[in-house]
Amino acid sequence: MFPTSIAGSLPKPSWLAEPAKLWPTWRLAGADLEAAKLDATLIALKTQEDAGIDIVTDGEQSRQHFVHGFLESVAGIDFAKRVEMGIRNDRYKAMVPTVTGPLSLKDRVHAAEARFARAHTSRKLKFTLPGPMTIVDTIADGYYGDRVKMAFAFADALNQEARALAADGVDVIQFDEPAFNVYMDEAAGWGIDALHRAAAGLICTTAVHICYGYGIPANVAWKAALGADWRQYEKIFPALARSRIAQVSLECRNSRVPLELLRLLDGKDVLLGVIDVATDAVETPEEVAAVIGEALRYVPRERIVPCTNCGMAPMRRDIADAKLLALGAGARLARQRFG
Repeated sequence: MFPTSIAGSLPKPSWLAEPAKLWPTWRLAGADLEAAKLDATLIALKTQEDAGIDIVTDGEQSRQHFVHGFLESVAGIDFAKRVEMGIRNDRYKAMVPTVTGPLSLKDRVHAAEARFARAHTSRKLKFTLPGPMTIVDTIADGYYGDRVKMAFAFADALNQEARALAADGVDVIQFDEPAFNVYMDEAAGWGIDALHRAAAGLICTTAVHICYGYGIPANVAWKAALGADWRQYEKIFPALARSRIAQVSLECRNSRVPLELLRLLDGKDVLLGVIDVATDAVETPEEVAAVIGEALRYVPRERIVPCTNCGMAPMRRDIADAKLLALGAGARLARQRFG
């Protein structure tokens, strides 16, 4: 009961990349960098296991950014042609590459780290990929002239990699779609259709992560303007409940999402965010168990997977490690309290 997991990313060691950065610069290059990425992956796995995390990830240690780490292996993108673009409906700006031709995978994207992680843990392994809608919201289009066409082209590339990851022994493939919480009407239509294309034919468990974003200043300011009740999920949860995706990951700890909205995810496993990634304050096991207890009013216990609210990439490592320990301890307490 209450198997634990994380949304995906963990902070990178300072010897691998700039600390506390969402788009960090690598400290190494060439073969040294590739070896260091795997060293960091091993540390991420061990840290999760020691904290009592049941469904572990590679910590996204081999990716500079959760979207662009995938894009680096996609043909049809010019990384030298970077432009400034508004991300998440102009919530913040970023320098992004440009799509300049037909999109296709050059080769495998995450084979090295996925196979390495699979070989070094006996626990269930989750691997994250950016979702199609979020990708098109994080890259400039100089070729397709249509967001939907471009999203489906990315979905085909994602599906090719996702099928290969499943063959590598990955147990859960999660598509990260923070854009679902920005373009709600589109998400309930072509957004989920594109997600289905990306997940087509997968025999492993599928998940989608939707959220109010990392704990970066632009997101914190945006959330402060959303009022006392964050009801945006009301528009997308029913569509997700009807989707073919098995699990939905979202934030609950310190968010203003009314937990009764979880009823709208009937039939889905809920990756319940019980760890706030927008604060350095470390949760207590009692606080983690309390969120789980509140969610039990709306979600069957067998469908709750305690998790982090979002990725932890920009956090300090010591704080992220302490939060993982709180997650594991809080789930153990909840098993005692509600079992």
